[in-house]
Amino acid sequence: MAKKKAVRKTKAETAASPASPQDSARQQAPAEERYGEELAFLRAIDSAPRPAGWQLSPERVVDFLCGTDGESIRAPAAAQLPADTSRSMKLEAKFVGPRSLVERCVVTLAGERGLLLVGQPGTAKSMLGELLSAAISGTSALTIQGTAGASEDHLRYGWNYAMLLDQGPRPEALVPSPVLTGMKQGALVRIEEITRCLPEVQDALISILSERRLMIPELSGEAGSVFAAPGFNLIATANLRDRGVSEMSAALKRRFNFETVMPISDPQQEVLLVGDRARAVLQESGITPEVDRRLLEILVTTFRDLRDGRTDEGWSVERPAAVMSTAEAVTVAAAITRQGAFFASQKDPVSLVPGYLLGVVFKDNSDDRDRLLAYWDGPVRRRSESDALWKRMYELRHVLEDAELEI
Repeated sequence: MAKKKAVRKTKAETAASPASPQDSARQQAPAEERYGEELAFLRAIDSAPRPAGWQLSPERVVDFLCGTDGESIRAPAAAQLPADTSRSMKLEAKFVGPRSLVERCVVTLAGERGLLLVGQPGTAKSMLGELLSAAISGTSALTIQGTAGASEDHLRYGWNYAMLLDQGPRPEALVPSPVLTGMKQGALVRIEEITRCLPEVQDALISILSERRLMIPELSGEAGSVFAAPGFNLIATANLRDRGVSEMSAALKRRFNFETVMPISDPQQEVLLVGDRARAVLQESGITPEVDRRLLEILVTTFRDLRDGRTDEGWSVERPAAVMSTAEAVTVAAAITRQGAFFASQKDPVSLVPGYLLGVVFKDNSDDRDRLLAYWDGPVRRRSESDALWKRMYELRHVLEDAELEI
């Protein structure tokens, strides 16, 4: 089955098969389809106890996300596997981060509290929630995007008003939200960027998380009260930069366990991940050139320096206001490689780095170009004295100076 990639991937996943005809009309299939073969294999061999409503045991959920460290899992002789499925399988890590973090997330979801993933933008919070939902519930489709325009209907239910006016309130006229659907099915529901919803909208979740029941006053009898089936829970995400947009109430915070997803700490691991994901993005659009290793090292080093405000050599760097996330580095690596594929005369991918960096950095603060120039005059210049690749980067300083930018 085709395995398209999410933001945090390991090197071995780049050997994915071409997209199937079913997937050819879609840019990206959901996690439960991308990794359908692995999930089916794990369900067939998983004999460990699992929480009610779960498709996998907690241990196998963690294995699915974090991989098996190069070891193959062999199916017992009595296990009935789907047709054409290997009887042994090596699981590669799909999320790059502490295994202990994933274990805590799994334990939270097995209990009576929601899971809130917080962190800087681009740290794969959404992807982590998608993978957890796919492994535990078999679907990641029950998702709500938090916005300032979201209403209680998005979190509870709405009505087919034509039917409502014609026949009055009845179950057939109800338009369930993903939350209501998840309660009925016993499935996980994802709420992206919950703090972008207004506080009064967020608080519609308080009674749902407390009582595991949703009241529908317009309906009488049993139809007016929906109890959550086993397996239901909520996974929400919030960017640390946005936590003040619509601060969560204390009552709602108490109903979530908070887990912080940190940026990747190992630079070489980030280089591998950016390369893997960039290749996957290019393959999805039908482009197969290899991503230049020199480009990856330059990009990841630059992004880490600007993100951390300090280089590995100990030099201070003024951080731009823009988010220098791993996800942004993937986008730039894929774009530069794509440009080289489209334009045969473009032989030097490193020469494109300054222009694309401006596109990332110069978004909402007019001083960010000056910060980028200061980075060129500091770490880039110092490295250029002993490294030919960084010397080439320093020679491109004029690209930053010549660019005419307006906000």
